[in-house]
Amino acid sequence: MNHVVAFVFMITMVVASINTAAAADSASAPAPNVQKAVLVTGASTGIGRKITERLAKEGYFVYAGARKDQDLKDLDAIPNVRSLRLDVTSAGDIAAAVDTVMRAGRGLYALVNNAGVGVDGRLTDTKEEDFHFLMDVNLYGPYRVTKAFSPLIVASKGRITTIGSISGILTGPNSGPYSMSKHAIEAFADVLAAEMAPFGVRVSVVEPGNYNSEIARSAARRMGATGFGDRSRFKEPDEVAAVVLQALSEANPKRRYMITPNQREAEITIRKAIEVLVQLNEGQPYTYDRDALVNMLDESLATARPRTPAPIVATPPAKDSK
Repeated sequence: MNHVVAFVFMITMVVASINTAAAADSASAPAPNVQKAVLVTGASTGIGRKITERLAKEGYFVYAGARKDQDLKDLDAIPNVRSLRLDVTSAGDIAAAVDTVMRAGRGLYALVNNAGVGVDGRLTDTKEEDFHFLMDVNLYGPYRVTKAFSPLIVASKGRITTIGSISGILTGPNSGPYSMSKHAIEAFADVLAAEMAPFGVRVSVVEPGNYNSEIARSAARRMGATGFGDRSRFKEPDEVAAVVLQALSEANPKRRYMITPNQREAEITIRKAIEVLVQLNEGQPYTYDRDALVNMLDESLATARPRTPAPIVATPPAKDSK
């Protein structure tokens, strides 16, 4: 049995399991196609919390992953939300979350890989255990969760969206491990998109700039540092949540959604991407001249979307559903 046949067989078994669970739990399960279910990891604070709240208001049923008891309780208080104890580094938590979602009988339309952590400091001074911890959450986490839930997403021909960062394009001093993890997410999204396309699943990566979140404060606490970690000077990440909604709801989602709080962050990110192109092209046996590069750019721009306004942050209240 080759890998493709094995994967299709696994999907068939999952669909059968979903149908069985739905029949056994028909009293509590909603009618088919009434409400799309989405799993959001790292939903307790910051970007994950905003995504959870926005999707729930728009009528999605959100499985909200968190680790702490109080966070789980707070998430359960939000209409259209059911909390899941989900540490993305725990195989047991992930398996239990899959079982819970399957037993609920709703299926799963989308996965939002949001859980992430930060480590601050020079790359060569970073402790190996801190580096491993960051990669375990930021890179292995999306890999584990996506692998576990992919049969459910394939069964619904749904969406997978991962929260990357403009740090997946940019780099800078004292943010090496974090930037490395977000560069890896760029490849993760591209590979996953190619592999999921035959199954009707659309894959995107959302690349926020600097918004308010708890990631730096959490890193400071974990590393025993004081005097840094406050990101309250940045905008609240409502725009990021709006872009995630766009990625999950529009008929033809983009592969990449960059969302920044100001033009400067957008410009330095685009300029960095151009700088990389120039460095790849310069001084090698098959270097293209300016006219050839401009023609390539024009060909790509011909298929690009026009400029769009900022994401709509405000949203009307939706009907509550548990």
